[in-house]
Amino acid sequence: MKVFVIAGEASGDRLGAALMAGLKSLAEVEFAGVGGDQMQAEGMTSLFPMEELSVMGLVEILPKYFHLKRRIRETAQAAIDYGPDVVIGIDSPDFCLRVAKIIKERSSLRTVHYVAPSVWAWRPGRADKMAKVIDQVLALLPFEPPYLEAAGVACDFVGHPVVNDAPASVDEIAEFRAAHGLGDAPVLLVLPGSRGGEVARLGPIFGEAIRQVCATKPQLRLVIPTVAARTEQVTELVADWPGDPVVVGPTGQGDRDKRTKAAAFGAAQGALAASGTVSLELAAADTPMIIAYDTNWITREIIRRMLIIDTLTLVNLVSETRAIPEFNGERCRAELIAPGVLDMLDTPGAQLAAMRLTMERLGRGGEDPGLRAARAVLDRMPKASCL
Repeated sequence: MKVFVIAGEASGDRLGAALMAGLKSLAEVEFAGVGGDQMQAEGMTSLFPMEELSVMGLVEILPKYFHLKRRIRETAQAAIDYGPDVVIGIDSPDFCLRVAKIIKERSSLRTVHYVAPSVWAWRPGRADKMAKVIDQVLALLPFEPPYLEAAGVACDFVGHPVVNDAPASVDEIAEFRAAHGLGDAPVLLVLPGSRGGEVARLGPIFGEAIRQVCATKPQLRLVIPTVAARTEQVTELVADWPGDPVVVGPTGQGDRDKRTKAAAFGAAQGALAASGTVSLELAAADTPMIIAYDTNWITREIIRRMLIIDTLTLVNLVSETRAIPEFNGERCRAELIAPGVLDMLDTPGAQLAAMRLTMERLGRGGEDPGLRAARAVLDRMPKASCL
């Protein structure tokens, strides 16, 4: 069985790796496509560096528009030339769905999209457009399938791999604290995003908020986990921050890096994070959080007019609460964020129930989501393709 897989950013790379591992456990399979380090570790050579696709925001895409258009055409043609049994796009809908459209125009290949577009949040018409080019959607969130099925797309809730993240042990946390000279100091995680544009935009705002927080809590230490592509940028960003920041980037040792990140999350009393999948990772570790996010002002205004929900944080959506404080758009300002961080650090238990309910609803304790996603793909394929 041949599978062409496409991911465009770090969270998609993680989902793709779990899906690939699940497929390998159920069938004889080979892979091609676009992905990051984790997907390549599962046996795929990326067509080009995945980081080229990690662009967020309507205005931010403009300078790279023609390059991305060329990559869309190249990826679609590579998939057709490979002749897979199925093409699976992972998140990054502006890229992956355009690739799927070309594929459907030029071939009869089966197409799957992993991570349902947030049609419940904005641009609900995307579901109808997706139905024209996608045969099946794999949804991470339990409330998503009805939105896609109403548009005529087969959709399976498969859960999120974050539910299988093993929390750090007491010994791992102690080792992490000792290795980075943290002692018994309280720790705040700072997570300004995995894209270069996010770090550039949010970093200075987060930095000013941190200065205000550390003025009140001078004993606080900062830990900044990041991805390989952002390590240098983040290190430069935090060079003049208080709190003696510790930047934790990957070393290329997959399992070891996962445990180091888990230990960082486990060592922290709270987090200031950009909006995104990281909120689920923090919830899995029972780490309280403040979410803050902003984009170019033009993008912000366009999205604000399109939004049909009142929260962007996945923990709030899945738990059907508003337990996680957010400072988005015009409210993404240091003078607002800093008091929120201080309040979170002073009342760490306030978010716990919502975080644990989120993990329960995403499938904690059930079948591995990567395996569940793989099984859903295989179950809906023509049987001859699975042999």
